[in-house]
Amino acid sequence: MSFPVDVVVMAAGKGTRMKSQLPKVLHRLGGRALAQHVIDTAARLSARSVVVITGHGAERVEAGLHAPAGGMQLKYVRQAPQLGTGHAVQQAAPVLPDDGVTLVLSGDVPLTRPETLQALLDLCAGERMALLTLDMPDPTGYGRIVRSADGSVQAIVEHKDASEAQRAITEIYSGIMAVPTRLLKGWLARLDNQNAQGEYYLTDVVKFAVGDGLSVQAHRIADAVQVAGVNSPLQLAELERAHQLRVAEVLMEQGVRLADPARLDVRGALVCGQDVEIDVNCVFDGQVSLADGVHIGANCVIANAVIEAGAVIHPFTHIDGEKLGVSVGPGSLIGPFARLRPGARLGAEVHIGNFVEVKNSTLAAGAKANHLAYLGDATVGERVNYGAGSITANYDGANKHRTVIEADVHVGSNCVLVAPVTLGAGGTVGGGSTITKDTPPGSLAIARGKQVTLPNWQRPAKKKP
Repeated sequence: MSFPVDVVVMAAGKGTRMKSQLPKVLHRLGGRALAQHVIDTAARLSARSVVVITGHGAERVEAGLHAPAGGMQLKYVRQAPQLGTGHAVQQAAPVLPDDGVTLVLSGDVPLTRPETLQALLDLCAGERMALLTLDMPDPTGYGRIVRSADGSVQAIVEHKDASEAQRAITEIYSGIMAVPTRLLKGWLARLDNQNAQGEYYLTDVVKFAVGDGLSVQAHRIADAVQVAGVNSPLQLAELERAHQLRVAEVLMEQGVRLADPARLDVRGALVCGQDVEIDVNCVFDGQVSLADGVHIGANCVIANAVIEAGAVIHPFTHIDGEKLGVSVGPGSLIGPFARLRPGARLGAEVHIGNFVEVKNSTLAAGAKANHLAYLGDATVGERVNYGAGSITANYDGANKHRTVIEADVHVGSNCVLVAPVTLGAGGTVGGGSTITKDTPPGSLAIARGKQVTLPNWQRPAKKKP
């Protein structure tokens, strides 16, 4: 674009109908705050700056939002008291440079597509007012677009101020406009509150523009989801489904096979290679990468993880890398009902079976822990077999310690490895052992009480009353 764009985001409202202590614009959709969606969209337009107008819960809103990477400026101004949309933009005017175009967006309208806003900015062209409009079968509650005989926009009339004839108009104003900033500032100064609500309407700038001879154009769309706002938990849930369907459609266009697009939740960024299959009711959070040929079973929750080619994540597996991340090597088999926690690093063809938990541990190629086990703060070598019911006792009540299991070790069932401890390569630990000292390579270590058998023993019998 030949002109800079500054985005104003309206985020001062209380959101009473949400029935929540959380400010409305911080309610989450697809894992991000509603207003964060709007800010991220502005970044995709290469906006010079974003000015967020806060009011209700201002400190919490300002702390809950962030500028995307790329150097775009994020600024805040406060509206107190809240006296209408025009009054809100008046608070932003002093920080808007005169040389650009102001794009006005709403913090509770998260799903406007960047290409739609780009078309609106192109229509504005830095010299005219451009409005985003929508035809609605039931326009109740929305400002109506009043056009002249030649089709140009003459005014926006709010529903409460509209005549019966005007209420019959089905083209509504979305709340989104693009206007040269130098002109907008002059019109903002002329606003008054002589209307049914006693508020300063931003929409009144349209009649000022018309009166001053400026062309007012409208970019009309048919996709209501792009201009849908959130005013209640029901509307939030409806938009969540619409958002997730968008995500699912993009994934399927890339070749991902989804068992049911309606039963997918992506609450971050999901990147998939070829021939990826995802079963129903899976949740992906944070940054997740699925390489070629990965299969994800039903009802898995996966966050902040890299899963390499050919790995199979069986149903009901929970993988959460948090800040440390989780990596699953190529050809590995995980689950069902497995849990990989932050810092789990699995090599090629590792098997982690049902009810096995791995935390801050590295497992080399071919290592297996197939049943009911815990590996925490451990370094596990190639081809290790880790028995059912075995655990690393890695915490002494004050500090964490590491367990090292070298290549080709076989750990029997129901063993406790008390860290710090090292099991030498090729060794074996007998089932039921508690190992507190290092074991040499190739050895058999057994640490348990001697079995005692009493023949012909009878259990005590209950006394008769």
